[in-house]
Amino acid sequence: MSVPARAPVRPTATHPAPARRRTAHPVAWWGWALLLATTAGRTANPWLLLLIVAVAGLVVTFCRGDEPWSGAYRVFLLIGLTAVAVRMAFYIVFGGSDGPTVLFSLPSTTLPDWAAGFRLGGNVTAEGALAAAYDGLRLATLLVCVGAANALASPRRLLRSVPAALYEVSVAVVVALSVAPQLVAGVGRVRRARALRGNTNRSPANLMRTVAAPVLHDALDRSLALAAAMASRGYGRAAGIPAPARRATGAALLFGLLGLCAGAYALLGAATPAPVAWTLLAAGAAAAVFGIAFASKRVPHTRYRPDRFGPLDWAVLASGAAAVVGTVLSGLTDSAALWPATNPLAVPDLPLWAAAGVLLAAAPAALVPSTPKGTT
Repeated sequence: MSVPARAPVRPTATHPAPARRRTAHPVAWWGWALLLATTAGRTANPWLLLLIVAVAGLVVTFCRGDEPWSGAYRVFLLIGLTAVAVRMAFYIVFGGSDGPTVLFSLPSTTLPDWAAGFRLGGNVTAEGALAAAYDGLRLATLLVCVGAANALASPRRLLRSVPAALYEVSVAVVVALSVAPQLVAGVGRVRRARALRGNTNRSPANLMRTVAAPVLHDALDRSLALAAAMASRGYGRAAGIPAPARRATGAALLFGLLGLCAGAYALLGAATPAPVAWTLLAAGAAAAVFGIAFASKRVPHTRYRPDRFGPLDWAVLASGAAAVVGTVLSGLTDSAALWPATNPLAVPDLPLWAAAGVLLAAAPAALVPSTPKGTT
């Protein structure tokens, strides 16, 4: 005798639907990644840089979803390894820091006086190669942090969260940020299509014809479709704002962005005192926030179901800020560990405060793990 199938239980007052875990806000992910990048820019210690790469990879592994942009981290990791190789090649060819430990010598050419400090060929020393590797690793770490933000933050949610005053600029920024994830997704689709057709030829000409051309064509088609969809929804339309208010808002935003750039440059460098750098950064942020808030009240835009910035999002930002705070404390107590010398050759020490801060930056892996497909 057949048993009738049971109907699925519908959510009721006594059987509520299961709660869906909310992923972190895209602004929180970008803030976390930029704080990690700031930490990487304030040191050349290889152990600390590798720890930042490991923390970023751990968070991406546990927190990314299955969206098209989730595979961007691996691409940026490969780009970072390429940056290290290019930096080493530049040192071997053009020179840089030297030392007494000569690894090998290349045929050299004398350069004119205006090119003092550079060379073509000559001795390649272990001290110079180590300094070049440190520089390349720092650049690779910055790229990895940007790749982590691309893999974790949703461009669609980021566009919905942009203040109304920046809609015109934000459209271009979001489209630019989504280029790399869309290219990654396009490469995956083309590779699967090639495998289904039995195309295993890996020659450069075949890859250019069967991979590069379709990926670029697909990216252009998606960009045009996105532009048309945004135009149909009113993005980029000019609002009726008085000219004096528009000029005041533009001036505040300009000075704010200049202050932010100056403060960020001062923080990434070691020559500017930390109080001066933080003052520039705070003044720029205040001017930018004032300009955005003043202009947003005059731009008639509404939002359907606003994306709130909750406690978990603040926790993600705080974990990234812990890495910066740890680096600042290490700079006050043991600045030599953040910028290890390569001459004489020695194994650099790991700055404990900075390492503890970077380890705290891995907290999002436990706070906001990845969600099943379809949850927001």
